[in-house]
Parts: sequence; structure tokens; C-alpha cells
Amino acid sequence: MAEALPDPTGEIHRRSLVAVFGATFFVRFAFGITLAVFASYILGRLSGLSSSDEGTVGLVAAMAPIGEFSTVLASGVVTDRVGRFPVLFAGMASAALLVGLVALTRSVYALGALNFLFGIASGAILASSLAVVADRSTRDERGLEMGRFDAMNLAGWLGGFAFGIAVLGFVQDGHLPIGFLPWVFVLGTATLLAGLGFTWYLVRAIPRPTPVRGAGIGEILRGAFRGSVLLVTLPWLVVYMLIGYILVFVGTASASVGFPDIYIAAGIGAGGAALVLTQPQFGRLADRYGRTRLMNLGVAGFCGVMLFASLAIAYGPLLELLVPLGLCVLPALGYGPAALAALTDLSRALSRGTTMAIYSFTISLGMWLGLLVGTQLVARLGNDGYYLFFGLIAGALVVLTVLREASAETTAALATTTPAR
Repeated sequence: MAEALPDPTGEIHRRSLVAVFGATFFVRFAFGITLAVFASYILGRLSGLSSSDEGTVGLVAAMAPIGEFSTVLASGVVTDRVGRFPVLFAGMASAALLVGLVALTRSVYALGALNFLFGIASGAILASSLAVVADRSTRDERGLEMGRFDAMNLAGWLGGFAFGIAVLGFVQDGHLPIGFLPWVFVLGTATLLAGLGFTWYLVRAIPRPTPVRGAGIGEILRGAFRGSVLLVTLPWLVVYMLIGYILVFVGTASASVGFPDIYIAAGIGAGGAALVLTQPQFGRLADRYGRTRLMNLGVAGFCGVMLFASLAIAYGPLLELLVPLGLCVLPALGYGPAALAALTDLSRALSRGTTMAIYSFTISLGMWLGLLVGTQLVARLGNDGYYLFFGLIAGALVVLTVLREASAETTAALATTTPAR
């Protein structure tokens, strides 16, 4: 696809971005709802996980990221060769069908297969969506637009997850029967179909850019898999190791210790609202002061989160630990929009969909590794497993940051950021 020269004031620019932001929110909201209740739905109860139960839930839940990271690069290549919106629409329609089918079975084998296929659709959606944002954003506004994308992505996840946790709370309190859980997946299907309709309505009259003809798959892959790209995307791998483990098990864990799910839902929902407000602002800062500075600030924030989370596990939820933990979360949120903008800066129009697919590959692989490594460490070492898990995440982030700073290609490409007007 030829290098896009978007007009930030144009109608095509606006409708394309709003369509993708809306699609992203609806997709992640549906995913968050289903993920929150998945463990309880598989087991048919709210708490009391044994080691075998946790292994079963982890295996079935891990099938989605396995499906995503094993096929998303192919989705990226198709996005570059066929077009952005055809891949996006196909992914959303497939995801809606698959989520609906989950409501019809409790077989762990069927759920694993459906979750695997859902991962394939999810990867296609993410790669094509990011490619649209990259095409339609100019260099001096990429941080802002990627911040908006990241806000919708994370707010959808957290909003849907909070809704799912709230449903578990109503079930736990006896206001809803455990048999209500299949209807959560029906709601997920309805949400995905609403997102599909919203996106199609906005882009139905927009002319589609013609993909570059004659570009071979090898040429596309060589343009995407460069060292500078990998150094920007790999930190997401370790971050999503943490996110993947927490999201799958927090609902059943809270029920087992008697902590009201409705409080967790309210906290997560508030976090989603904060993301909507902060992510675009961090993106503006990345445009104005540079991608590298914001990424380094984000890494420092993540390391602080891991430190104070470990201390809170060791000494309990003391106020003097929870306050600095919350303060560290804020700079950590700056990593996402800055890194996505940096990834766009480093991408080439010919292989932009595939480059964005590398991002999807790393986060889905991270979720799978997080489930695998986290469950094993905690099962074998107890609380020491949490400390080791957090330490590995923080250490890997520091090492990858040092390697990125030492890369002449990466620092040169990102140093040319144009200050935002």
C-alpha cells in the first residue's frame, strides 16, 4: 500500500479512525465479558479451585492466545495484500459467531477449540485495526491517535471485564443463578454484532486504498521483521504475561477469599474510565517530547508496580504500599501509546499490517506464557512464586530497554519525531 498522506481535517480521516476506535472498543468489551466469567463457566461454580481445576481453566483460556499468536502474522500479510477493512469485517463476524457458540456447550474440548478459533479472529481484528490507524495518522499526531486507540482497546477490555465480574458478584449473592452465565456469551455476541454494524455504517462509503500489487510475502516479512521493530514490541510480551495471568484468575480468586466481586468490578471500571482520559494525553506527550522518553517513563512505572505489588503480597494491603503502587501505575500507562506510535514510525507502508501483527503476536504470546509460567510458579512456590514472577517481568523490561537504547537504528528512527503543533 502506498505511503498514506492523511489529511487530519478530512472526513475520510475522521470516519476511518472513529470506525476503528469503535470496533476496537466493542471487540475488547465482548472479550472482557467472556474472559471474566470463563473460569466459573467451565467449572460450573464460583470458587474453590484445586490445582487440577486451575490447570484445566488455564489450558482452555490459553487456547485463544495460542490461536492468535500462531496465525496473526498470516493475518497481517493478508491485511497488506488484500486490504484493511475486509480483514477487519471478516474477523468481527467470525468472533461474533464463535462467542455465541460458547454458550451452547460446557465441554472443555469444544470450548478449547472455539477459544482457539476466537484467537485467530482476534488477531485479524487487531492487526487490521492498527494498520488503519497507522495509515490515517500523520507523524506529528501518531501518539495522539495511538493513545486514542489504546484507550478504546484497554477501556473495552476493562469495561467488559468489570461487567463480567459484576455478573459473578450477582451470582455469588444469589441474585442470579449460576445457569445465567451462558447468557453472558450471548451478550458478547450481541456486542460484537453491534460493533460490526457501527463500523460498516461509518466506512461503507469510504474509498479503499488499493494494496500494492506484486509485493511478495518474503518482501513483506523482511520489511516487518527488523531489529528496531522487535525492540519496541518485545516489552509488551512481558507486560501481557502479567495481564494474562491476572485476568483469568482474579474472579475466582476473589470469590475464594470472600472479597465482593462488585467492588472489584467498580475498581476495574474506574480504571477503564481513567484510561480513556489519560491515554490520549500520554500520546500527545509522546508527540511533543519523543517516543523514547515516554517509553522509558512507562518502563520505570511498571518496575515500580512490580516492586510495590510484591511488598503488598508480603506485608498485606497497607496504605503506605497501595498509594505508591497506584502512583506507579500512572507513568506505566504512558508506555502503550508511545510504543504504538514508535512502531508506526518504524513501519513501512508495504508491510504495515504485518508489522502491526507483530504487536498482536507478542501480546497474545505473552498472555499464553503468563498463564503457563504464572500458574507453575505459584503452584510450586506459593507467594515466592509471585515475587519471582514479578521480578522476571521487571528485569526483562529493564534489559529490553537497555538494548533498545543501545540500538543505533532504533534511536535514529525515533529521534526524528516532529513536535506536535
